[in-house]
Amino acid sequence: MRRTLEGTKVKRQHVSGFRARMATPGGQEVMNRRRAKGRHKLAVTAKKRA
Repeated sequence: MRRTLEGTKVKRQHVSGFRARMATPGGQEVMNRRRAKGRHKLAVTAKKRA
């Protein structure tokens, strides 16, 4: 039996990860706004599995 959310972490990275943001001019604007605001986390990151 498959888990419900299996594989969605990869999709989340492709859509809203750091490299996805930096790949487009609009995404770079997003990152600059978040830096200016002083965000601790600029983009979503995959949690490391133990």
